[in-house]
Amino acid sequence: MSLALAAEIVTLQTKHRFVIARGGEEDYRVVWVRLADSDGLEGWGEADPSKYYGETAETVLAALKRLEPHLPGDAFDLEVAEARFSQVAPKDGAARAALSAALHDLVGKRVGQPLWRLWGLDPSKAPCSSFTIGIATPDKIRDKVLEAAQYPILKIKLGTDRDEQILRAVRDATDKPIRVDANAGWSRQRAMQMLPVLKEYGVEFVEQPLPPQDLDGLAALRRQGVLPVVVDESCIVSADIPRVAGAVDGINIKLAKCGSLREALRMVATARAHAMLVMVGCMIESSLGITAAAHFAPLVDAADLDGAALTANDPFAGATIDGGRIRLPTGPGLGVRRR
Repeated sequence: MSLALAAEIVTLQTKHRFVIARGGEEDYRVVWVRLADSDGLEGWGEADPSKYYGETAETVLAALKRLEPHLPGDAFDLEVAEARFSQVAPKDGAARAALSAALHDLVGKRVGQPLWRLWGLDPSKAPCSSFTIGIATPDKIRDKVLEAAQYPILKIKLGTDRDEQILRAVRDATDKPIRVDANAGWSRQRAMQMLPVLKEYGVEFVEQPLPPQDLDGLAALRRQGVLPVVVDESCIVSADIPRVAGAVDGINIKLAKCGSLREALRMVATARAHAMLVMVGCMIESSLGITAAAHFAPLVDAADLDGAALTANDPFAGATIDGGRIRLPTGPGLGVRRR
C-alpha cells in the first residue's frame, strides 16, 4: 500500500516571549506532516526543530524529501521503517519523529484504536505535567505564575546571573512544587553554589545544570546528594543512557531529539534497567506534537508537556491538561484533529 507524503510549515506564536539560558523567540516554525494511504486515511505528525540540534523548518523539509523514497509499503512495518529513516537521516531527529508519529497515527486509525491502547497503557497513570516559566523580570514572572494557576507543578528556567532573584519572585507568588532547568547555563562552580539555594527554595530536581559533555561535573553534583540531577541535552537516544547512568539520576526524553516513538519507548526501557528517573519533555509545539509524546506519558515519572499551552495559536486539538492532569484522546491513532 503506497503512502503519499505532504508537509507544510506552521508558525506557532507564544503568548509571551519564551526565554531560556540560550536566548528566546516569539515565533516557532514547525512542520505538519501527513501520510495518506490508498484508502484515503491520513496519519499526522509534527516536526519541532531546534537550532540547538542543527534543525530548522527548512532542514526538516529537505530531510523529508530524502526520506520520502524510503517510506514503507506497509504502514504497519514500523520497526524496519524507523531503522531505515535513522540510516538515511541520522541527524534529523525532528523530521524522523514526525514520520514516526504519522505512521503510528495511521496504524491506529486503520485498526480503530488509540495508540495508548495499542501499547496496552493506562492513561490514568500519566503524571501531572509541569508548566514552564521562562526567564523574565520579577514582575513578569509573577504574572506568569498566576497564569499557570491550574498547574500544580512549575518548571523554572534558570542559567542567568540573577537566578536567585527569579527564584525569589516565583516563591513570592506561590508555594507550589518547582523544578529547575538551567539548559546547560552554569559552570561547575556556579552549579555547586546553586544546589543549596535550590534546596532552600523547595526545588524537586535540577535539569541539565552543566554543558552536555561535562559528565564528570554532573557526577560531582550528584555526589553532593543535595538534589536529583536530570539530563536533557546530555542524553539524545537510548544508546546514550549507559554512559550517563552513573553520573546522573534521570533523563528527559523528547521526540524531536530521539527521532521516533519507538526510540522513546526504548529509552524508557533502558533507563528503567538502570533504575533512573524518567521524564518526558517537549519543545514549543502544537497539540499535534504534544499528543504524540503524551501517549507514552503513562510510562514515565515526570512530565513537562506544556509546549502547546505556551502558544497563542495552536491549530490542533488533542491531549489536554486539566488541573495539571494529562488527558489522552480516545479517538483512533493519535486522536488529534484540526480546530
